[in-house]
Amino acid sequence: MIAAGPVDALRLIDQGAREGVPGVLVTLVGIEGAASRAIGTQMAVLADGRQVGSFSGGCVERAIAAEALEVLAGGHARTVRYGLGSAYIDVRLPCGGGIDLLFTPQPDAALVAEALARLAARQPATLQLGSRVQRYAPALRLIALGHGEDLLALVRLARAFGVDVAAYAPQEPGNPGEGIVPLASRLRLPHIDSDPWSAIVFAFHDRDWEEFLLPQALALPAFYYGAVGSQRTHKARLDRLRDQQVPAAQIDRLRGAIGLIPGTRNPATLALSILAELVQDYEACAGHMTDSTRLVWQPGSTVGA
Repeated sequence: MIAAGPVDALRLIDQGAREGVPGVLVTLVGIEGAASRAIGTQMAVLADGRQVGSFSGGCVERAIAAEALEVLAGGHARTVRYGLGSAYIDVRLPCGGGIDLLFTPQPDAALVAEALARLAARQPATLQLGSRVQRYAPALRLIALGHGEDLLALVRLARAFGVDVAAYAPQEPGNPGEGIVPLASRLRLPHIDSDPWSAIVFAFHDRDWEEFLLPQALALPAFYYGAVGSQRTHKARLDRLRDQQVPAAQIDRLRGAIGLIPGTRNPATLALSILAELVQDYEACAGHMTDSTRLVWQPGSTVGA
């Protein structure tokens, strides 16, 4: 994990509950002007001082932790403004904006555990904290198929970033281990667990491996489908898929010349380029998540400074 996310705050609250240590879940619910975090960013603070998450580069976290312990002692939720327009004139944000934080003491342990269980099962979850509905999407999953340094660099970088990676490569002499599953056949995909929060990337330079496997991959659920190669290579790829009578809707899903950095010519930069595009699209996908299951906890709420 490079940096904490909202799910990590939930995990700390859950851990504290299991240990008998109460905590406060702090949620960013409003922004005025500029801010370094997005709406929905969360931080968790436990009574023993443990905390995870942040709302700035470190300029307000100490004040937030102190407020959280005060809220915990009082037992009532409150919303507090920091920065622009705040009653706390000694706490300012370097960006000059203001943020509204909802402090929720001792969230229902069973509902938090249920939300985490749903996410572990690759299901979305929502928690209603007072009037605030907080949505959580399953983690980004990368399903990468290919060979050589391009595949290996993408797998290494994605895992370092914290992505759930499933990687597959042909059974060839000299193939690295690193948790990469051997592809035994050019004709049939192995069993692959994909879902709407999965990205499928083909990183083959031997197009023979795409001929039968790519049409099968395009039929799997995912939010992103892509294959490396030039624009000319991609045009030939699309023509081949049409010749194979792959449904047009599935062909239209496939991107070529993938990545945010055009014309990359080394594996590390290509991996960075692809991963950046996947994360960008995943965040857009997760941001539009809807789910009928809502885990509701509505304690009394007071508005603070």
